[in-house]
Amino acid sequence: MKRKNLDKNPFSTPKGYFDNFEDNLMAKLSKETSRIPENTGFTVPPSYFDDFQSKLNAKLKKDTEVKNDKKVKVIQLKPYKKFIGIAASIAALVLMAIGIDWNSKDAIEFADIANSDIESYFENHDLDLSVDEIAEVIPVDGMEIYDFIDISMNEENILDYLNENVEDIEELNIENNE
Repeated sequence: MKRKNLDKNPFSTPKGYFDNFEDNLMAKLSKETSRIPENTGFTVPPSYFDDFQSKLNAKLKKDTEVKNDKKVKVIQLKPYKKFIGIAASIAALVLMAIGIDWNSKDAIEFADIANSDIESYFENHDLDLSVDEIAEVIPVDGMEIYDFIDISMNEENILDYLNENVEDIEELNIENNE
């Protein structure tokens, strides 16, 4: 709604509309015939309610005497509580027994796999990894060359290799680290 229309009430009645409303309503109702029937169809014998209280008290007294004389069988639930507890504990044990994995096997760890199996896997399967990518994944801190190579080299083989492949042995400069 717009702000200027907030003060106005959109619902209005003409002036003096409710002045004669009650008289008009009563006149209209008196003209219409009532839909409620005059006779209900139910009748009560004369002097029915004169001794009603005494008859009611006599009947209630009679009913209570009959109930007191009659023994009612009552089933106690205390003996069944023990059986319910036993059944619940057996059900819990059965569920626990089903939940336990009786045929569990130890998980295979990386240390359990032989080096030859790992090497053959890498040789037989195309992993699409370059040497640099493999080097990024494998940590080399605290590892020696003999951790990677199974071949033991003696000093003579190393010297022979260096003599054949290195032109200037001073270029290596192993001891001075210059």
